[in-house]
Amino acid sequence: MNIHEYQAKELLRRYGVPVPFGKAVMSAEETGTVAFRDFVLRGISTIVLKSQIHAGGRGKGIVVHAATNQPVEVAAKQVHGVTVIREGNVADKAYQLAKATFGNKLVTIQTGAEGKIVNRMFIEEGCSIGTEMYISIVLDRQTGKNIIMASTEGGVEIEKVADETPEKIIKEIINPTTGFQQFQARRLAFGLGLSGDGFKSFLSFITKLVSAYEDMDCSMLEVNPLVLTTDNKIIALDAKVDFDDNALYRHSEFNDLRDLAEEAPLEVEASKYNLNYIKLDGNVGCMVNGAGLAMATMDIIQIAGGSPANFLDVGGGANVERIANAFRIMMSDTNVKAVLVNIFGGIVRCDRVANGILQALQQVEVNVPVIVRLEGTNAKEAQEILQNSGMEFLVAGNLQDAAQKVTQALSTKVKV
Repeated sequence: MNIHEYQAKELLRRYGVPVPFGKAVMSAEETGTVAFRDFVLRGISTIVLKSQIHAGGRGKGIVVHAATNQPVEVAAKQVHGVTVIREGNVADKAYQLAKATFGNKLVTIQTGAEGKIVNRMFIEEGCSIGTEMYISIVLDRQTGKNIIMASTEGGVEIEKVADETPEKIIKEIINPTTGFQQFQARRLAFGLGLSGDGFKSFLSFITKLVSAYEDMDCSMLEVNPLVLTTDNKIIALDAKVDFDDNALYRHSEFNDLRDLAEEAPLEVEASKYNLNYIKLDGNVGCMVNGAGLAMATMDIIQIAGGSPANFLDVGGGANVERIANAFRIMMSDTNVKAVLVNIFGGIVRCDRVANGILQALQQVEVNVPVIVRLEGTNAKEAQEILQNSGMEFLVAGNLQDAAQKVTQALSTKVKV
């Protein structure tokens, strides 16, 4: 689960991680009021106004009109996702920028041309930046351990650094038995070229950051840029936090941080029924049990000349209700021109899945070709049930056959 920058920073502040003072705002009027009351009146002369969306690259992102997709301008200048305001009437400038931003789209390198509507903004105290760096903590799936990645190249996409100058990325693996060690903190600090008070500040910072990551059951915690100020203090100038969905039961309070407006509507709908669904841009809907099989299914669709319209894992309990909801959600996507059901009957018997599909299709109208491949326990009986159903299923015997039938379905558009 993703959260906004201002939410991430509030959580990090609880663990003593140094972050700038800031306030979230939900309208242009509130922006002007908060900028004056909580910043100008407190003697803060430089503020940073940040659009809050679940995507990176906001600093270089451009605000465009939601209806026309034309760039928005204030005082003859394009409006960006992040703006530093340090001169003149700071509160009024913040209001004008917010007025031009709220309800419009922010287009960044990560959102693509469609952009994302800005419904929230964040006003933050400016700081005197000495050096920008990068740091993140993430699970390394190759080793099964958490890994810290740091770089002197802050403020830019880490993917670009990894591609062009990988030697500038420093890594420290956290042993789950012994935990994060101070010698590792010092090694990271040396690798970032820190010394003196900045070195000491970093040791405290990274120790608290690791504690926050582990205690909150994060799947990723990224600070970019990590800043060494001109007075040698380490500060998280930005923060991105992803929670491990499998651990959310231990943190029920995090559910209040979820912003449904930032999620695809079909993904929100699927989550109501405990379906693992991710919308993609293709034309073949996938219904599968198991993440690994889902990945293989998307591969065979691509090989067949189609393109996956979604990742959909119905899990081990592929019952009538789950199958019906899965079909309903897939049929809500107008791009879907065919559906491939690929179920392995291990925990669940294939004949029960077949009967579940028939019952589900009595509840949901499906007007595109449906290819079904059931393998495992009672797979033969399942094929007979489908073939004798009177419905025009394309029943596949194996993955290769399923791929061929996807091609056939997209070309002939046989309907159920």
